[in-house]
Amino acid sequence: MLSDDWHLTQDIDGFLVLAGDFLRSRPALHNMTLTDIEKLRIRGAAGQDAAAPVLGRLGSGSDLRAVCYLTPRGRLGLTPLSAGQADTLAAHLAGLGHAPATVIADHDTAGAFAASWQRHTGAAPVPFWRTHLYRLGTLTPPRPHPAGRARPTDARDREQVVRWCREFCVDVGEQASIDLIDAGSWDDSRFGDRHFTFWETPDGTPASMAAATPVVGGVVRVDPVYTPARLRGHGYAAAVTAGVSRAAAAAGAMEVVLFTDPGNPTSNALYQRIGYVRIADFAGYRFP
Repeated sequence: MLSDDWHLTQDIDGFLVLAGDFLRSRPALHNMTLTDIEKLRIRGAAGQDAAAPVLGRLGSGSDLRAVCYLTPRGRLGLTPLSAGQADTLAAHLAGLGHAPATVIADHDTAGAFAASWQRHTGAAPVPFWRTHLYRLGTLTPPRPHPAGRARPTDARDREQVVRWCREFCVDVGEQASIDLIDAGSWDDSRFGDRHFTFWETPDGTPASMAAATPVVGGVVRVDPVYTPARLRGHGYAAAVTAGVSRAAAAAGAMEVVLFTDPGNPTSNALYQRIGYVRIADFAGYRFP
């Protein structure tokens, strides 16, 4: 395979004309690529990014086989690639002087690219992210169901939403997101485009929080889900996740997905109980 099979561009709209159908053909698996590229498109149209992202497609037309994107902050996202395709891409990016700071993709693709990048550049990859990808099947309300209700947040809830997102990032070790939140760069963080919902107890006290991305390519990703430690164990996370998932489907999403921590059996079991089914594993590597 020749590196010329990879076509790179900084024209997001033109790229989506050529690659949009491919991405929408597997919306659950491609959910991160769909939502990230849409966010880049919106930010670029608003003049919020000084640098343009780099987008790539392997093949063209009906022979389009894969997609990649490199954000201005250096995050490389990939749809599934074979080891050979990952190696060709690594050589092509290195030859053009592109240097991703991180790569995120399905488990096998991320590992293959990380190994190839080290061979071509000498940069040793450091794993920093492991996750399961779940897709919603038949939504099943949690039993027992906690008392209270789901309520979409509004401007008066902004301070608590930001505080809980920071606490969530501390819990899962997302230092980059913490830095953006602490710097007041909420829109630059991965939470900036989310729609947040609280689960409130009968007296109106927020007890848990879940968020969802906008519908893009027919898919919505639920992220994050957070309950303060002192309030866990009462079913609030299951209830708010079910509420957000139901609202996403009502808003027109054909697929609703979420990522989970493989090291947290409690959350994995919770999502399975309300109807989520594991469909893939993802990984991330950092290149110091």
